[in-house]
Amino acid sequence: MSPKRPVVGVIGNSAMLNETYAVHAGGVMNSCAIAEVSGAMPLLVPADPRFVSVEELLETFDGFLLTGGRPNVHPEEYGEEPTEAHGDFDRSRDAIVLPLVRACVERGQPFFGVCRGFQEVNVAMGGTLYPEIRDLPGRLNHRMPPEGTIEEKFALRHIVTFTEGGVFHKLLGASEAMTNTLHGQGIKTPGKRIVIDGYAPDGTPEAIYIKDAPGFTLSVQWHPEYNAANDPVSRPLFAAFGQALRAWQGRDRASNG
Repeated sequence: MSPKRPVVGVIGNSAMLNETYAVHAGGVMNSCAIAEVSGAMPLLVPADPRFVSVEELLETFDGFLLTGGRPNVHPEEYGEEPTEAHGDFDRSRDAIVLPLVRACVERGQPFFGVCRGFQEVNVAMGGTLYPEIRDLPGRLNHRMPPEGTIEEKFALRHIVTFTEGGVFHKLLGASEAMTNTLHGQGIKTPGKRIVIDGYAPDGTPEAIYIKDAPGFTLSVQWHPEYNAANDPVSRPLFAAFGQALRAWQGRDRASNG
């Protein structure tokens, strides 16, 4: 009998289908990356405290994929007033994911943050965000191209340079990598224990982890779920996440055995 796969909570986003029907959505690319590369079972989480609690999620899943999404973390979560530049929000997701991140850090339970998830990790640890990176002097436009095919929108667009000898350098076996870029916001001030381990050429933070955390806390500002099974940067990230999931699963089984 095959060993039971770890179960990953894929954080869903609130959305409207056909502008009338409320849904929780999670990109198929996320499920593919988790199933095919991490070797785990992806299950969509309705990130809304009306339906789930942080405590239930921690006991149900082995780890979490903090997905990207169009809504942004509400600036009140880091002590600022919302402006038009901050865009749309998903307060229900804020209410679940921010305390979930802090609980996972404390427990050593693995999570992998992607794009909005990367920003959530920073805010959860007390950091702040810029509402619009492209409005800052000397910064690139990191947003997704408004036109084009999926391949064109997720095309590799800039280099990320990692800290020499750092976590990402060791994991990827390279001090730099080409990545896609599909985000508007970015880290302004890093949260407590946030280690910025990779930067875009314009100085935008692109890769982070949490210092002295007992579990897997890697997060990236780009979208590694795209073509994850074949991309030389994405594959080792999701594979390492899978190893962390199985380690947590084994620990959990041992404590309940």
